[in-house]
Amino acid sequence: MSAPADPRFGKVALIGLGLIGGSLGHAIRRGHLADHVSGYARSSATRARALEIGFVDSVHETAAEAVKDADLVVICTPVGALGAVAAEIEPVLKKGAILTDVGSVKMAVVRDVGPHVPEGVHFIPGHPIAGTEESGPDAGFAELFDGRWCILTPVPGTEPQALEKLSAFWTACGSKVDVMEPRHHDLVLAIVSHLPHIIAYNIVGTASDLETVTQSEVIKYSASGFRDFTRLAASDPTMWRDVCLNNKEPILEMLGRFSEDLTALQRAIRWGDGDALFDLFTRTRAIRRSIIDAGQDIAAPNFGRNPTHAKAADEDGAQ
Repeated sequence: MSAPADPRFGKVALIGLGLIGGSLGHAIRRGHLADHVSGYARSSATRARALEIGFVDSVHETAAEAVKDADLVVICTPVGALGAVAAEIEPVLKKGAILTDVGSVKMAVVRDVGPHVPEGVHFIPGHPIAGTEESGPDAGFAELFDGRWCILTPVPGTEPQALEKLSAFWTACGSKVDVMEPRHHDLVLAIVSHLPHIIAYNIVGTASDLETVTQSEVIKYSASGFRDFTRLAASDPTMWRDVCLNNKEPILEMLGRFSEDLTALQRAIRWGDGDALFDLFTRTRAIRRSIIDAGQDIAAPNFGRNPTHAKAADEDGAQ
């Protein structure tokens, strides 16, 4: 039996220093998983703040400078920017390095990043299903990934040793790791993540637009259900725009299914079908209990992990 893969790297480059990049930096620090962590962000203020907080050892004015000699490169930008970043860093990627990302869409990543991966570089798309509605370098914290799933979607020809090492890295960051085919990942995430966010954006938008309910009343009388929707709807607009544009077909398929089920619910309410309503609410209540039993949520805010980030996590890789 072979020895477990070493989760540590000599140099890790984080491209994007917001919630996920910052949390990765903190997790790397906590686990002593790298000798050096370099970082890049477009904003000079973000770079300076990341260095001040201390989850990176160095910051750079270009992504290419940050990835030089890196053994692991993690692109933590919105999905729509991945192709441009990959094209920039292509000439300087170190042979033998692992290149991964944190986006919640994977087929688009394979499409946009794949053509820019030099021979000898191990390209393994990834998606840590963890996040909050907060953003920026101050939003990150080491515990973000603890007990959360990270899905890796290796492309054909991926070397098993590289996959094992990246899996070991994410495990050392606190995650539970699963491996999935990219297309299947996008279909699964369309229902468990993308559709709920789209519905939340739409419900909050509808409440805002209602002429008979003023904005102050929406805020003043919001019950827990509406507050939960506003939490999802507060997620990064750039990221969710890119998700919708880059996972179009699975999202539209799930929206179609949802619309059909919504019509059935509307019919049950219209015709006073109490049995149908009770059956639906009983089934969905059981799913909530299953999620808690599986350790994917608890009653405490933010999964009880970080009192300084006490807002509930939205689990969707917000960058």
